[in-house]
Amino acid sequence: MDILHTQLNNIQYRLAFVAVNPINWKFYVQAFSWAVTLFESYLLIRQYPLFLKDKPPKALTKHFEEGVFEKSQSYGKDKARFAFFSGIFKQVLDSIMLHYGFYAWSWIAAGKLLSKVGYGPKYEILQSIAFVFILFILSSIPTLPLQIYSTFVLEEKHGFNKMTPRLFVTDLLKGWLIAFALGAPFLAAFLYIFRWAGDRFVPWLMAFMISFQLIMVVLYPTVIQPLFNKLSPLAEGELRTRIESLASKLKFPLKHLYEIDGSKRSSHSNAYFFGLPWSKHIVIFDTLIQQSKPEEVEAVLAHELGHWYYLHPTKMMAISQFHIFTILALFPAFLHAPPLLRSFDFPKEVAAQPPTIVAFLLFQMILTPLEAVVSIAMNAVSRHFEWEADRFAVELQDMLEDEKMADMGDRLGNALIALHVKNLSTVWVDWLYSAYHHSHPTLTERLKGLESFQAKRNMKDKKAE
Repeated sequence: MDILHTQLNNIQYRLAFVAVNPINWKFYVQAFSWAVTLFESYLLIRQYPLFLKDKPPKALTKHFEEGVFEKSQSYGKDKARFAFFSGIFKQVLDSIMLHYGFYAWSWIAAGKLLSKVGYGPKYEILQSIAFVFILFILSSIPTLPLQIYSTFVLEEKHGFNKMTPRLFVTDLLKGWLIAFALGAPFLAAFLYIFRWAGDRFVPWLMAFMISFQLIMVVLYPTVIQPLFNKLSPLAEGELRTRIESLASKLKFPLKHLYEIDGSKRSSHSNAYFFGLPWSKHIVIFDTLIQQSKPEEVEAVLAHELGHWYYLHPTKMMAISQFHIFTILALFPAFLHAPPLLRSFDFPKEVAAQPPTIVAFLLFQMILTPLEAVVSIAMNAVSRHFEWEADRFAVELQDMLEDEKMADMGDRLGNALIALHVKNLSTVWVDWLYSAYHHSHPTLTERLKGLESFQAKRNMKDKKAE
């Protein structure tokens, strides 16, 4: 542990200038956040001409019924225009808040609010919680029209929205209540660790955040998700039999197999699994069951079980923890930096002893350009995992020595095509746009990959003969 703290202290020594140099951090954040927004807008401009194509890729032509490809292109264009407008709108909003000292005002407002109920400046954790929720509520309100337009205009126009205005408001209020119920104690514990551990907070905070993630793995499906969706045991039948048999053969620790009423809000479809290493739960959207054949849904689940087999969730968690560790390792230099807060219009008396949550929020803003690069790297890792999971499905017949699995690659390909067609997903994708935004390879890339995996498998069989 001493070696770790020595190395962390070396990092802080190299960053000592942050605490004394009057750097114009506000300008830095404004410039780089706009640079990221303009880059994302440029990616949309690159992608947009592909929505004007009048024919799908040759490999997909036969899978689109008359008029469906046109609908897919129209949906893509509408989403791109909305993404372009909403991205610029949110950036303008953020810039206005930064320029006029909204964050400093929110901290002062939180202090005044607490002083009215008898809590003074020494109650930093309480003021921090109030500060975060003032920011959360006041920054959420201006973007509400975007959510409403997306749900009741864009998604409605293309036949995906199933949500009523009442359900929208109910979901919104539930979300805010859950954010407060979970966010307040999380933030209190987060800040208490800083106070208790001092500048040696990094390992303790890492342990806390990992523990919190594991707790959420249990809480989300059992407490939170039932507030929004109904999870019912998957009905007896061919699909349940197929999935349970596959899970048993792979020794996947399946505890529950659920169907979720995703159609309550949208006609988009999906499937996923969650849980602790010794107890897993599979959830299948009712829309997926309605749109695909049992053998195709089984193939989708075979792909998902590939993620489990290769420990992809664990590996992604390890990568994300390393990412969090690097952020926390850099943070102490910014935690004790009055010039940082002064740059964002905080009063001298507040900047003299920077509140932890304020310094951390501003530090996160400074990391904006770095996080954009990290997201591209994370997408690359995720896409690699998707290839591995696809290959796993193709090679299942060898692993299980079951000839009934011989067509699993074809089934998965058909399922992916059906999902893309039913969801009106974009089939023409610019490579740079995809690298930045997509955690999965494109449909045509995955179909070619499945063909390649199957061809390599067949060659092995021929050599074996």
